[in-house]
Amino acid sequence: MSLDPPAYILSLQNNIRARPISWEGAVRAKTITDSDLKKIKAIDKVRKEQRKQTIEADTDTYTTLLLGNGETKSIFESAAKRLDILQYMLVLTGDLIEDIPALVESLVKHPHPYKPLLPLLKQSNNAEDPIPLLTSAVLSSLLSRALVAQPKSTPEIDEALPKVYSYIAALSNTSDSNLQDIAVQEYSALLRTLKSRQQFWEQRKETLSPLVDILRNATGGRDSDSTLYNGGSSGSVRSAESSKMGGGVGLQLLYHILMVIWQLSFEGRLVGKGLDEEHDIIPLYAQLVRLSPKEKTTRLLLGTLYNLLSYNKSSLMPAAASAKLPTVLSNLKTRHFTDQDLLEDLESLTTMMDEFTSSQTTLDEYAAEVQSGHLRWSPPHKNGDFWRENARAIIENDNGELCKKLAEIMSKDWSNDKQVLAIGCNDVAFLVKQCPEKRQALEKFGLKIRVMGLMQDENESVRWESLRAVGEFLRYNFDA
Repeated sequence: MSLDPPAYILSLQNNIRARPISWEGAVRAKTITDSDLKKIKAIDKVRKEQRKQTIEADTDTYTTLLLGNGETKSIFESAAKRLDILQYMLVLTGDLIEDIPALVESLVKHPHPYKPLLPLLKQSNNAEDPIPLLTSAVLSSLLSRALVAQPKSTPEIDEALPKVYSYIAALSNTSDSNLQDIAVQEYSALLRTLKSRQQFWEQRKETLSPLVDILRNATGGRDSDSTLYNGGSSGSVRSAESSKMGGGVGLQLLYHILMVIWQLSFEGRLVGKGLDEEHDIIPLYAQLVRLSPKEKTTRLLLGTLYNLLSYNKSSLMPAAASAKLPTVLSNLKTRHFTDQDLLEDLESLTTMMDEFTSSQTTLDEYAAEVQSGHLRWSPPHKNGDFWRENARAIIENDNGELCKKLAEIMSKDWSNDKQVLAIGCNDVAFLVKQCPEKRQALEKFGLKIRVMGLMQDENESVRWESLRAVGEFLRYNFDA
């Protein structure tokens, strides 16, 4: 799935190509040498085939022009004060990387292929400044090819990739959809190998989080968990413009972000648990599938869900069940799709979910959810029959392993998802109510002191559920 270059960058590049450059003036000012000028003139404003033949006949010379060597500076270093030349050479270099594989091969074999370019990323703090924008386009294009060409990482890639990711992350964190689209397309170009996906994940607080925020905006800012749990209709979060989703998110930007996370999901074993714990990714994707306006976005959503669930069945299947994914998949089957990959993933996901739900007792589902480390308002939590039948087993089985895990979950702050604490307090209340003689054991696990500490929480739902739990402890104390 290749992507067309961002329109914003294409427009900028075409504008720069059309500008006249006073090359002779640069030679007189000793900004560039006469030799540099001859090399540039030989490939400037000529047909692509002629340019390719000229460079293939002398790749070493053009590699030195762009990257320098021990004795000669790169043109990006020698012309550092001539912004017009820098911009022009960045556009030209991007063209050469796209069109001439022999030059790319020579560039990536250079001892320091990224050294002259990396400082240009910090040329300005203005996100719309052309030089850092063009530099990131060149670096992402060159690095993506180097990552594929060199199966083993190199010190140069190890240094450059995090810096490029950080620059791209800053673009994605702006409010400008053009810059966001540039960012996600450059991410997509880079996420072609295990190494690049691992580094992206390592920097996920800056790389991934802004993208998930945009996806959440695309759902209209809904609490997808509560909507799905309560069985509410998703309704429409499309804006008046047919090319927009909720929050004004463009369909093209949505598609490109889904592409990035789909690429990341090929490392499902590495990223699955973190995506669930940090971003509640399964309920979010279930909601996005319901709202998906295009077959191509649905294909990426289902492909990502399949990758994540197949690698993390024990930890993510409970989240999928509580997000009513089987129902979402069943509804998709009533629509007419033609994409073969989509249909295969839909069938595989349906089979996977059917096998999971048919093999799970309600206690199994609850235990898997607790062991996943993230609580949701799945059906067992408010089901009195469930607690009457299973409270004692939850407290006693495996020396109270589930209660210990519940205490561990509740010991965290959950500032971004307070409902986890409310659900935990709800569960403690039911455990005390059904097994009052086990109050001492529950206190030993640390559950009593935690629910007492939450009575003053800023979140109303957490306060209510904690008061209910403490009330159960006190009621049986008084009764005794």
